Amino acid sequence: MKRSAAPDGRSVRTLKVGEAMRHVLADVLARRDIRDDVLEKHIVSVSEVRVSPDLRHATAFIMPVGATPADQEAVLRALNAHAKQLKSELARRVNTKYAADIHFRVDESYAEAARIDALLRTPKVARDLEDKAPPRITEED
Repeated sequence: MKRSAAPDGRSVRTLKVGEAMRHVLADVLARRDIRDDVLEKHIVSVSEVRVSPDLRHATAFIMPVGATPADQEAVLRALNAHAKQLKSELARRVNTKYAADIHFRVDESYAEAARIDALLRTPKVARDLEDKAPPRITEED
């Protein structure tokens, strides 16, 4: 039997389960179902949930919107403190054989995207892009 896989090597099954978990976590955090002073002060974005092939472990990549690095660490600690409660909610709402142990990490892709954007906006790169712009096709051609 041939296995379906995404370009990064993960199976379609783990991608679907991870996306279902992401939706559940985002819903729980948006509805403020977890009573925690730190979590109530921040809006938390869940950008991705990566699930292990055996579906027993999941890593949720989160980013508190507009938070300082100190706030990010506080939110991360609060989410990890409530991991057991979130695991039970995931087990209830995502139908899998095992309830996955959930771990949280701050999503670094936002910082990387901002760094790349800043590099692309430098005068040196802008100058290089202007010199090599492809010719424009007009209706007259």
